[in-house]
Amino acid sequence: MESFVGLFDPCCQDEGSHFTIDTLPEYLPPEAADGNVEYKLKLISPSQSRFEHLVTQMKWRLREGQGEAIYEIGVEDGGMLVGLSQCEMDASMKTLYLMADKLGASITILRERLIYCGGDFLPRKAAEVLVRKVPDDQQTIEIRVAVLGNMDVGKSTLLGVLTQGDVDNGRGSARLNLFRHLHEIQTGRTSSISHEILGFDSCGNPITYKTCRTAEEICDQATKLITFIDLAGHQKYMRTTVFGLTGHSPHFAMLVVSAVTGIAGTTKEHLGLALALGVPIVVVVNKVDLASSRMLHQTLRQLEDLLKGPGCNKACVQVKSVDDAYSAVSMVTDGNIAPVFTVSCVTGAGIDLLYTFLNVMPPNISVLERERLIQLPTEFQVDETFKLSDAGIIVGGLLTRGVIREGDEISVGPLEDGSVYPVKVASIHRHKKPCRVVRACESATLALVGCQNINIRKGMILANSNSHPPVCMFFQARINLLFHATQIMEGFQTTVHVGNVRQTAIVMKIMGTKGLVTNDNGAVIFRFIKHPECIRPGAQLLFREGPTKGIGQVTQVFRYSDLSPVSTHAL
Repeated sequence: MESFVGLFDPCCQDEGSHFTIDTLPEYLPPEAADGNVEYKLKLISPSQSRFEHLVTQMKWRLREGQGEAIYEIGVEDGGMLVGLSQCEMDASMKTLYLMADKLGASITILRERLIYCGGDFLPRKAAEVLVRKVPDDQQTIEIRVAVLGNMDVGKSTLLGVLTQGDVDNGRGSARLNLFRHLHEIQTGRTSSISHEILGFDSCGNPITYKTCRTAEEICDQATKLITFIDLAGHQKYMRTTVFGLTGHSPHFAMLVVSAVTGIAGTTKEHLGLALALGVPIVVVVNKVDLASSRMLHQTLRQLEDLLKGPGCNKACVQVKSVDDAYSAVSMVTDGNIAPVFTVSCVTGAGIDLLYTFLNVMPPNISVLERERLIQLPTEFQVDETFKLSDAGIIVGGLLTRGVIREGDEISVGPLEDGSVYPVKVASIHRHKKPCRVVRACESATLALVGCQNINIRKGMILANSNSHPPVCMFFQARINLLFHATQIMEGFQTTVHVGNVRQTAIVMKIMGTKGLVTNDNGAVIFRFIKHPECIRPGAQLLFREGPTKGIGQVTQVFRYSDLSPVSTHAL
């Protein structure tokens, strides 16, 4: 059946566009006042005032979805699928297209359903439509995905296939462009944090390096960008993996499991880290071309047992069709279900379903929360540093609060003595493309001038000169000790991860008890052993030392200048 959106938008008839018939469920949940989903029974020849109201309503839904909205046509507000005749559906889609055109948005049919009613000779039709418009204050809609999993499960190869647009040759050819060091190419194992992007156009077609030569071209053509954060799987590089999860603030985590080896190595630890940080999980079972049906069944059973177990409490649902891929989006955002994709990087099996899912995957931060963060004083966390002969000092990271514009004068710190140093932002790049402004929740690289005489390191922040973020050597946290062989006592040293901060700290005081054992909770005062750091009350905390692991939340910091406490109630 021909897509009637194609009558109005020729680009939606590209080979990469997909929609399915008879895939919507019988009933949908009642329409919510908030969010980016709108139910419409029909949109036939509205009056001018009604049309303006509909356009305003679409603008609201796009704002709620940060550039994406889902319209359910032929559905009552209560969620019942009534359906429309072909003539009514064509007229409703024409109105929907005019509404989107008024806002400069694009529409793509995701799926349709034929509804057979008693006595009707011809079936009626309901449709689910994606409306997309890049917000005016953004270049693209951006989603960050951290890729986790044990070594040798094919994480880098999977990302290479997704971003390059070509299947692997079976010997790792797809992953070569993701490696940053010679020893990674020689061993085939990731040891550092690397980033790669995948774009989608307004009709949902993937934009890869197969059609674009550079990242800048992908950014120019894409309305939505998926930034993959490729993390190490070997136990030796666990500190780097934890830093990637805490410092880069991913919206989702993609846990890659080998169909041949199943749940092995660091898989459980990576899953636990993502769950502890509250990052939604998507599971990809790779290498299905190498596994027998018995081995694949055994791996899926292991996944189901793991995800249903204590600490996870998630149902495991395998994605087998385009309809399942669209339904998986709501599964992940609800947090109670973990969708499972089965793919092969050699044959390409399952890759299209993964593309379909990534195309409609929304950010897991609300528009109200993002707007609140934009209004706060500027705070940019430094995750990477570079020094170029022609550009000077370059810092890469995430803007967690406020807005930074080209030419802004800000401060970098804390230095060894807890002070800050004034610098100027000479230029800004996002995804290797120059831009003039970056807003909260966006990643960027900044070229700084005036800082040649200081040592800028990971874990520092850039902040407004008139703001005073809490810099401390001592802080208090409420922790949960997940595992320790014996008992943690005062004087215990461990590596602490808070956001982009990673430093060894000493347990100075345990409140109300002499020590903590596995599964104990307690209030603990830590002291950094090397230099002060900027952390905020309320921040999530991870600490680990060998097999010892724990999570918690910072409840109070003691300012380095005067040791006056700052608690969660003060912010």
